[in-house]
Amino acid sequence: MSRKPLRALTRRSVLPALAVLAVLGVGAAAHANRPVPFGDRLVKPGDADSVEASPVGAQTRSADSLELRVGPGLEAFDRQSGELLWSYRREGATALHQAMAGESAVVIWDDGMVTSVRPSDHEVRWHRAVPGLADWLHGEDVKEGLERTEAEKQAGLVQRAAAALQTVGGDEAWVAVVTPALTMGFRDSDGDLRFNSRPLAGCSYDPLRAVHTGYAVLVPRSCTGTNGAGNPLPGGITGFRLSTRGFQLEAGPNVQLRRLDDQRVSIEDGPVLGARTYDTKLAVPESTCTVPFAALHPTPGCPAK
Repeated sequence: MSRKPLRALTRRSVLPALAVLAVLGVGAAAHANRPVPFGDRLVKPGDADSVEASPVGAQTRSADSLELRVGPGLEAFDRQSGELLWSYRREGATALHQAMAGESAVVIWDDGMVTSVRPSDHEVRWHRAVPGLADWLHGEDVKEGLERTEAEKQAGLVQRAAAALQTVGGDEAWVAVVTPALTMGFRDSDGDLRFNSRPLAGCSYDPLRAVHTGYAVLVPRSCTGTNGAGNPLPGGITGFRLSTRGFQLEAGPNVQLRRLDDQRVSIEDGPVLGARTYDTKLAVPESTCTVPFAALHPTPGCPAK
């Protein structure tokens, strides 16, 4: 059996191989130098230039051992020593508020982005943009001609961000983002959009009066429009839940909601309609809160007069 001699590499045979290597090299360089998605940056003490698209630490820590603070990003400190452990930021954006959804820290930014971060290993889990959120955060709700200081403007921005971001722990953690024209719900485990809801024409949601429990997010709505018969549209409360049907409650235009515990909400609807307690887990009124005589104690769970 004869063997064929090894063929010597000629200039013509080398060129295709070199071309392939050049293409691979250009592709690798482009991949390494591509823009970081969403401007994600993780900064650790002593390494101010640390940049990672999805910062994941080799060492995990219990979330209970961390103290999280906001501004200009999400800052994590050791709860016992006070040492700064890491700072997660997004280039060109400022963090306004963060709230826990289960084991995740959900951050709302001034550019209308919402981000879920796992504090134990500072992994960025998902980003979601909510239409109209940035405009509402930066919108003015003061009387025309009233000047505000920069500190007052920033305080208003933070207040709106805290109202817009409603997180629910429960059996399956999720996040509701509320604006006057739109409410969206995201499952925290993967950022999946589970619902989006717009109010009736002529009505708007009021994030500043919204509350959440471990089972639902309740958002009052006010209306300035009329129905087909020309009658004013009624206000009300929309209850959002992740995996089960939501609910609608009748309420006056100035209704105030107050969380009583992880399951119940007090609905205070003025002297005429009175107050009542609503069970957000069962989606039913708990009991009447009417007190016929001042000498009697209010029903358990009802606000004292």
